[in-house]
Parts: sequence; structure tokens; C-alpha cells
Amino acid sequence: MSVSESRITRSYNQEEIQQILHLAISRQSYEGDFTREQLLEIATELEISSENLEVAEKEWLALQGERQKRQAFNTYRVGRFKKSLGKYAIVNTFLVLLNLVSGGYLSWSLYILLFWGLALGLNTWNNFHLQEEEYEKAFQQWYRKYQMRESITTFFNKLLKAW
Repeated sequence: MSVSESRITRSYNQEEIQQILHLAISRQSYEGDFTREQLLEIATELEISSENLEVAEKEWLALQGERQKRQAFNTYRVGRFKKSLGKYAIVNTFLVLLNLVSGGYLSWSLYILLFWGLALGLNTWNNFHLQEEEYEKAFQQWYRKYQMRESITTFFNKLLKAW
């Protein structure tokens, strides 16, 4: 670094500072996890108030909870697709074999195979190629059902324990 470069005072905006610190922390050769005390110590060194840190931590926990819910929703959608695909494969294999055994060649079972395959393909397309707004709507609908199931399960568990 030349003398003229060292005399120039650099300034960074908040986003650039976050990116630099994120890179520095990720490159740190620290084994294991950080404790909450270490987090508080780092925040103190960066002159971040404990109130701001607490608010940020609560916001982060809420985001983590939301991320887990969305991951559960995505897992549910993939599971539902696999179940539909399995039904399609089992039933149509049976129908094709039945058609071959009874007639010696494929006839009526091909129509079922194609139309059901078309329906399965369209359903898959509609479920996995959602725009942001449509995805959010589907997620909210799933989450309401999930909450309702959880509430009913909790109610019946309490009822059984009381009984």
C-alpha cells in the first residue's frame, strides 16, 4: 500500500460494514458455536446497545421460526407430490397389466394413463411454479390448517390427561 493510499480515509455505509464483518466472522477460525455472552461481548465492542441487540435477536428468532414453517410447507408439498406420483404409478401399472392380460394389447388403459398423467402434470406445475403472491397464499392456507390441527390435537391431549 502506498503512502497516498494510507492517507486516504475510507468510509463505508452500513450495508458494506455488514458485508465486511460477515466475511470476517465467517473466515474466523473459531471451533464451535458462540455463546450468548460472547454475542453480548461482540455487540459491546461494536458499541451496539443491549436493547438493540435484544430486539435484533428476537427478530432473528422470529425469522428462523418463519423459515422453519416454510421449510415444513415445502416438505409437505413434496411429500404430497410423491404420494400422488406413487398412486399414479401403482394404479396405472395395474391397469396396463390388466389390459395386456385381458386383451393382449394396450387399448383403454392408455387413455387412463394419459389423462391421469396430464392431470398429475398440471397439478405439479401449479404447485411448484407458483409466483410469490400465489406461494404466499398457498402457504397461509396450509399454515391455517396446520394451526387448526395443532389446536385440536392439543385440546384432545389435555382432555385425555384430565380424564
